[in-house]
Amino acid sequence: MKPNCSRRDFLAAGLALPAAGLRTSSDSSLPLAVGQAKPESARLDYRMLGKTGLKVTSLAFGCMTTSDPSVIERAADFGINHFDTARVYQNGNNERMVGAALKKVRPKVIISSKSAGKTKQEVLADLDTSLRELGTDYLDIWYLHMKNEPEQVTEDLLEAQRLAKQNGKIRFAGVSTHFNMDRMLEHLAKLGQTDVVLTTYNFAMRSVDAGANTNPDAPKTDMTAAIRAARKAGLGIVVMKTLAGGVARVQRGDRLYGANPQALSTRLGQEGVPVAAIRCALKNESVDTAIVCMTSHDQFEENVRAMAEPYTEKDEKLLTAQLVDIGPKYCRMCGACGGVCEKGIPVPDVLRFLTYAEGYGQFALGREQFLKLGPEVAVVRCADCEHCTVQCPYGVQVAPRLRRAQELFA
Repeated sequence: MKPNCSRRDFLAAGLALPAAGLRTSSDSSLPLAVGQAKPESARLDYRMLGKTGLKVTSLAFGCMTTSDPSVIERAADFGINHFDTARVYQNGNNERMVGAALKKVRPKVIISSKSAGKTKQEVLADLDTSLRELGTDYLDIWYLHMKNEPEQVTEDLLEAQRLAKQNGKIRFAGVSTHFNMDRMLEHLAKLGQTDVVLTTYNFAMRSVDAGANTNPDAPKTDMTAAIRAARKAGLGIVVMKTLAGGVARVQRGDRLYGANPQALSTRLGQEGVPVAAIRCALKNESVDTAIVCMTSHDQFEENVRAMAEPYTEKDEKLLTAQLVDIGPKYCRMCGACGGVCEKGIPVPDVLRFLTYAEGYGQFALGREQFLKLGPEVAVVRCADCEHCTVQCPYGVQVAPRLRRAQELFA
């Protein structure tokens, strides 16, 4: 490759690499944005996405919280080739912004979107809207969104995906799952109708032996092993929430430095928690790519350096300390609590929405999702209960966390 090649030339060359191996890497450096100092060199790492034949960068761009299209454009210019959005993100506006940002490089990138519809008609209507808003004729991956129980993946919805494939509107069918992940991975692998699964996975979800679970009574689910089994069965594995709900990136820094972005960036650069968290997820070779939300050029620079770098003992120490810090707050979506309290509150959902506000800094998104649960949930006040019927085996302080969500959102 010539030294003076453009970033788009580099991206095209990366996508043209032969697909025989699971891992290929190439040295590169980040293009500069206005006012930015030259960053250290970084490296692109590619992995095959299951049996799709798609070669994806092991770091993918999660667009859910992005409002600055220049960050997306910069990532594409650098060589990140997988971008993830959804029909519901930012009240439908996210897809339009993503489509505009990627318009010039559309044939060279892999775009995924999602529909949370519950019927064949709903999801197919969402798909047509997504294509129109993204300004594209097809999606590379189309997910049935937020399917957390096997019975939610209905034959009706699978038929919609088959029709979409036949009509050339999607290349590959996916399912995203946030809850009961190990159970859903096993079910989808046996079902044999899904090409790609998007699942929650982070350093708080490793096996007991890995040190993530300090409570002997906690569930013995090993998500690392579950992902490996699903990948062996042929599923493409895309993971999300690798920063443990965003708490690793925002909340810890906010507590120490308030709302000062420069001080926060400096502190996080010293601690290296986000980079360590991404490396931890990618350490599992059965993970094809990790979708990480990025809202700024600083976050992009920080995240991209996690690719193709080994997970170290220092990383492990950082995450062990971080796990102690977030332990009382972070819901692992394991399903051990049954998911719903006796008052009808879907506990994992509400705690996830709380991380949107406290972890991602996305209060509006958290409140929007909370209110969608309906008035019967919004009127419940945990302070009125004498005791909480939900006890987390991982030690999450469920009642105080729910009360906090009600204070913010209800």
